[in-house]
Amino acid sequence: MTLQEDPAYGGRWAGDSLDREERSSLRRVEGLSTELTDVTEVEYRRLRLERVILIGVVEDDMKAGEESLRELAALATTAGSQVLDGVLQRRPHPDPATYFGSGKARELAELVAATGADTVIADSELSPSQRRALEDIVKVKVIDRTTLILDIFAQHAKQREGKAQVELAQLEYLLPRLRGWGESMSRQAGGRVVGGEGIGSRGPGETKIELDRRRIRRRMAKLRKEIAQMGNARQTKRASRRKNRTLSVVVVGYTNAGKSSLLNVLTDASVLVEDALFATLDPTVRRALTRDGRQYTLTDTVGFVRNLPTQLVEAFRSTLEEVADADVLLHVVDASHEDPVGQVTAVHEVLAGVAGALDVPELIVASKADIADPVALATLRSRFPDSVLVSAVTGEGIEKLRTRIEELLPHPQVAIDVVIPYDRGDLVNRIHEDGEILHESHEPTGTRIVARVNPDVSAAVDALGGRP
Repeated sequence: MTLQEDPAYGGRWAGDSLDREERSSLRRVEGLSTELTDVTEVEYRRLRLERVILIGVVEDDMKAGEESLRELAALATTAGSQVLDGVLQRRPHPDPATYFGSGKARELAELVAATGADTVIADSELSPSQRRALEDIVKVKVIDRTTLILDIFAQHAKQREGKAQVELAQLEYLLPRLRGWGESMSRQAGGRVVGGEGIGSRGPGETKIELDRRRIRRRMAKLRKEIAQMGNARQTKRASRRKNRTLSVVVVGYTNAGKSSLLNVLTDASVLVEDALFATLDPTVRRALTRDGRQYTLTDTVGFVRNLPTQLVEAFRSTLEEVADADVLLHVVDASHEDPVGQVTAVHEVLAGVAGALDVPELIVASKADIADPVALATLRSRFPDSVLVSAVTGEGIEKLRTRIEELLPHPQVAIDVVIPYDRGDLVNRIHEDGEILHESHEPTGTRIVARVNPDVSAAVDALGGRP
């Protein structure tokens, strides 16, 4: 199983238990049937996942296909469903008509009937025609990996910006997949006849599907405007941090890799921690201090996954831009996972779409070292020799990680040796906040400080004239 069985939450790393309890109390009730009695309703109702069967097509690497299907099972579990079975078919490419071949599709229909499943989830994106044809064969709802991930995001987003981003992604995905059902979807008595144009000017009028598309496009335009406005506020905050030269560390990584647990240990952030994929979506920013007194921010970002829907990447682009402005990237990798290197590759593929993200200094952090296989750890260290092994539960490697963060953060460039009068405590405080203190002592005439500071602080010291 991709997720651990019966995780025990305790300690600083575990975050807020109230959020976790609230989320678990909203699980879907088993036994509510979603079998298609009226297929016309499938696009217009809220997704309800209960008892599901997973399917996938593999070209040649069955091991990779099995790993991908296990990850899909974890996604389905996170969405609140019960996974009954999984089926893989080896073929050069998915069938353009029914995804599975016609014979395998009939076998799938028999499996659905035998297990009492009410949903089939495909491990790749389905075209509208593939989904429709497969539904006609298996007689239950069919969705794909993208729909499943969008549903999880819709469940877990809490902040206004996150909700707007998820809704926009859902609408972008839904728009080309709307379909009508003959005359019952049309609106007659349209055209120019209502304007008195007479015989021969009658038209079919606007169909319901056209009306739905127009409403969706209008809603998407409104959401894009709102997200742009919220993005401006985020840019203003980033500009303020740059103006104040606040150092920034951004935590990135695969979903469920342990990012929130690590943030809780480093900053006492109380971020929700749950053994589930995409447990936290809304970015969290906390302040931290280096041992020499310099302030920096730690930002937790949305987790990544293989084949992350392009709609989500575009919708969350304003959030991902935090990565490009960072001074250091903490790339958290689940060391207990069967394919940690594959996780690193998946994250880099997403970051490649964010301008400047791959140019930021990166530190690989192998989390969950307390439950990882020693052989797998050795393999990971051989691939990434500068990585740091940590465990948020036991505290292993946390101090070493703090040290590595301090080493990677940019250091002030100007060296000063200054005596500051005791009535200028504001300047002493500024040096402590923005500079790197090497020596400090109290002299009869004031506080003597040997430090490295930024040019603007150096200019303030020169104006004071307090150099010995």
